[in-house]
Amino acid sequence: MVALHAAAALLPTGWANNVAIVLDGERIASVASGVTPDAAAERHAVIVPAAGNLHSHAFQRAMSGLAERRGPADDSFWSWRSVMYKFALSMTPEHVAAVAAQAYVEMLEAGFARVGEFHYLHHDQNGEPYDNIAEMAERIAEASAEAGIGLTLLPVLYTHGGFGPLPPSQGQRRFINNVDRYGTLMAACDILIGGVAGGRLGIAPHSLRAATLDEIETVLPLAKGGPVHIHIAEQTLEVDDCLKAHRARPVQLLLDTFPVDERWCLIHATHLMPVEVSGIARSKAVVGLCPITEANLGDGTFSGASYFAQGGRFGIGSDSNVLISLAGELRQYEYSQRLGQRARNVIAAPGASTGQTLLELATAGGAQALGRDAGIAVGMPADLVTLNVGYVRYLPPAAQLDAWIFGGDVQVGDVWALGRKRVVGGRHVERETIRRRFERAMKQLLNA
Repeated sequence: MVALHAAAALLPTGWANNVAIVLDGERIASVASGVTPDAAAERHAVIVPAAGNLHSHAFQRAMSGLAERRGPADDSFWSWRSVMYKFALSMTPEHVAAVAAQAYVEMLEAGFARVGEFHYLHHDQNGEPYDNIAEMAERIAEASAEAGIGLTLLPVLYTHGGFGPLPPSQGQRRFINNVDRYGTLMAACDILIGGVAGGRLGIAPHSLRAATLDEIETVLPLAKGGPVHIHIAEQTLEVDDCLKAHRARPVQLLLDTFPVDERWCLIHATHLMPVEVSGIARSKAVVGLCPITEANLGDGTFSGASYFAQGGRFGIGSDSNVLISLAGELRQYEYSQRLGQRARNVIAAPGASTGQTLLELATAGGAQALGRDAGIAVGMPADLVTLNVGYVRYLPPAAQLDAWIFGGDVQVGDVWALGRKRVVGGRHVERETIRRRFERAMKQLLNA
């Protein structure tokens, strides 16, 4: 049992004062407000629920700082992808484990307690399966356990190089599985995730351009009721190619073809028509937004205000992991809406805190997309974040939360994931050990 006391805590019913929280293993055993702190309790100023990071490509953390040099022509997502492929082809399983562990440390330090790993780097450098088809997935699980972050593993089905279907390129050879081999991979990952504390397993058809409709339909039962994630409508070229191939836009095609519901997470969903925005909202699927990556790649901006007005659900992912920041993702998203609409406080309801609204929506949506509950309530996962608010102690709690997301005076303090304190005073308890191994891996990759 671990006893905590917060001067203020963000509960499902809103802010409460003098809150006692008891953790029992991976779960919250009790929550009581308006109580004096027990002598043995850890005391904190502010405690909020930890969010889930619903979309990560952990291996791409190794590329941070290496893709910001302009090429000979206009740069785009597609030119960035070529750089990413080249880098991915050089990584060994040991490199992937080291890089993923570093990414997961940074996620925990940012206030994430669970990650949805959209895992598609499956095979060896020649594109051949390892003797253990789940070798790379095991390295992801190893890294998540070392860092202590909750893991929702999402093995990716990647069969083709584009609509048509086109054959895969040489740069994609480490990603490719046919449907049968994907089934073998999923069976191995099912066994693997059974040994991961708090682990969940879902499926991830990469996109409508990388897997056919028939292939996606064939693998859907492999989800066994768990999450289903898919990239969709990230780029205008993707939309144009889908229209040529299917005479339908990607999101509309998806909604018309499959039973899209609460289990689904539509990653990016950037380029939509109003009817598609409404369709996603009605389906109760989660839109997985990755605002920092979407800005970094020049993708575009999701249609936010109309979607939320229709009850749409969303969560946050760090995607390419160019910069891992929960507050930064939420801020980038809100600011993109402000720039697009030339207005302020776009997402919040009248009179509501924008930071609180964003965090609550992202926490709920992330939990739904990752197959895990969230919130500070009895029986919920013991995934919590404290905020260091000493510089703004004069502000009320909601304004302190806004200062974390939109200002610079509030930082993450301690973080519990799966009931264990992984971050103390803003630093992961294994930061130095994991960082040293990451730096060794990076030197090897850059000198290869």
